[in-house]
Amino acid sequence: MSWDLATPFIIDLQVQAEDIDGFGHANNAAYVVWLERCAWRHSQRLGLDLAEYRRLDRAMAVGRHEIDYLASAYEGDELQLATWIVDCDQRLRMTRRFQLIRPSDGKTLLRAQTTFVCIELSSGKAKRLPAEFLEGYSPVVVTS
Repeated sequence: MSWDLATPFIIDLQVQAEDIDGFGHANNAAYVVWLERCAWRHSQRLGLDLAEYRRLDRAMAVGRHEIDYLASAYEGDELQLATWIVDCDQRLRMTRRFQLIRPSDGKTLLRAQTTFVCIELSSGKAKRLPAEFLEGYSPVVVTS
């Protein structure tokens, strides 16, 4: 696969009937669900799951999505979605990049970037990244 950056975290996806819109291709909202799924699975792999977020009373909440839809996906397509953490300011913000590829033809269907903000779950207010987040996320930051 021709990934944009080294050492991607990758999940496999298959486009389901419920992902398809009136135009016959995967709806843009399905892609956002896939981005969230990939980010969560990566966080879980790093030891930062929902239980840990709750224990720490912290979470990484989406502050901004930037998505470039480059080509369509269709029902039954087998896809691979990669993510990388490309920035962590060590205070409040972390940025992930994503790339979605259809392996059957090697085509990149989407590139995206999401900025996350650390929040306190109990108040919803922005709060500093706890040490556990820094220990889990910072070592896997990839620079381009």
